[in-house]
Amino acid sequence: MKNKLTIFLLLTFVSISFQYLVWNCNIGDNFFNEGNWQKKITGFALHISANNKTKDLINPPSQPNIIVIMADDLGYNDVSFNGSQQIPTPNIDRIANEGVKCTNGYVSYSVCGPSRAGFLTGRYQQRFGFERNPQYDPSDPNMGLAHDESTIANNLGSVGYKTGIIGKWHLGANIKNHPLNRGFDEFFGHLGGGHQYFSNMWTIEDSYAINSESKSYRTWLMRDHKPVNPITTPKYITEEFADESVAFVERHKDSPFFLFLSYNAPHGPLQATQKYLDRFPNIKSKKRRTYAAMVSALDDGVGLLMDKLEELNLDENTLVFFLSDNGGPEDKNASDNGLLREGKSSVYEGGYHVPFAIRWKGTVKQGVYDKPVSSLDIMATAVALANAKTNPEKPLDGVNLIPYITGEKLGKPHETIYLRKFDQDRFAVRYNDYKLVVIKGEKELYNLEKDLSETTNIAKQHIDQVEKIDALRKSWNEELIDPVFKGLVHRKKRINKNGN
Repeated sequence: MKNKLTIFLLLTFVSISFQYLVWNCNIGDNFFNEGNWQKKITGFALHISANNKTKDLINPPSQPNIIVIMADDLGYNDVSFNGSQQIPTPNIDRIANEGVKCTNGYVSYSVCGPSRAGFLTGRYQQRFGFERNPQYDPSDPNMGLAHDESTIANNLGSVGYKTGIIGKWHLGANIKNHPLNRGFDEFFGHLGGGHQYFSNMWTIEDSYAINSESKSYRTWLMRDHKPVNPITTPKYITEEFADESVAFVERHKDSPFFLFLSYNAPHGPLQATQKYLDRFPNIKSKKRRTYAAMVSALDDGVGLLMDKLEELNLDENTLVFFLSDNGGPEDKNASDNGLLREGKSSVYEGGYHVPFAIRWKGTVKQGVYDKPVSSLDIMATAVALANAKTNPEKPLDGVNLIPYITGEKLGKPHETIYLRKFDQDRFAVRYNDYKLVVIKGEKELYNLEKDLSETTNIAKQHIDQVEKIDALRKSWNEELIDPVFKGLVHRKKRINKNGN
């Protein structure tokens, strides 16, 4: 009996080992060439060792559902999981507290449109010239996301995912850049960069009949290509988007899906219903109180979506990201970036260091991850999990985050995080714990581990670091192109290839 058990266990181990080698080591693809077999056997041993050490990656489901919830102009310090004492966000906190809170989460740009272009393509948007908030111009097919770039919806749709976007688009108002022509199966929302929150102000039926940013805030919402009569969408817009997200999940519960829940809250105009205002009687500033109410409404919407996933037994088969598209514009919407310097549009931390959390119940354990991660990583993570292909001629700038946040990979996802502001002639490069800021050729250096608020410029004391990081900046800048369309704000002068 003992011998039979030993043989059984041995055969089981050999079988599992062989399956690992087949699935993960590409047997048959030059396995025995150039010493590959030695590397792959070693990889198997390391795989066993890593899993025994971390136990964080627990049988992840194939082709999980993927949801990205993006707030608009949300301050870093305006969620409870980042320390807000004034605005409770219990539902957003569920994502962080039941998953991983990323304390050093970045986006690829510090204003809305370019940041979203980076996230949706997984590439620094300056590689394809999207470096300004696009003007609202339905007549211009080039005013928006480059047509030869693939989106996360394109890539996931190619392997059977149902893809949807709810809320703000802001990647071009021309029909060629409509979400349904950029890989999405479903769209409910608005094409421009912001919107009025109450339906009695939606007075323009045809979103293609105007070319004005201010007028775009008053269009009817769209379902796919058709305008939706405001009579049928009477709720506060944040509630409309929340209800649509729940309905999307219900419709596609039996197939893998990707949902981009793109709230326009708490972007201006500052508008809220009495229901949410009443939650903050102690906030004396009208502006701050309205902002808090808008964040609270968003949090309620996140709660409805999380509850629906649990109700349908999908929460363990769904990877959820939460983040803001950029930092809060404190002077405009009364947001709070906490210790971070400045806010939206800045090259300092308040501009693009954002609330960032990841939840995948049953697969990723609860915890805090302190190494820098980027919105560019969402695409790379999604296509890796979905087993989808990307265009090798347009390599991604992000990485699959799952092995890092589970501890399977112990290094940093990124040694460098880059930012370029073409029109202001400004750059920022985070290199490990150092950060170089270049403003019209003038260089500043900060140690973010010791000085997250960027109060003390140490460039003169660390000339070697300045030179090293500046060389990285110049090399990266050579890979980029100039903006390809005029934006809401733009300038004519070109940055030379050295960025000086």
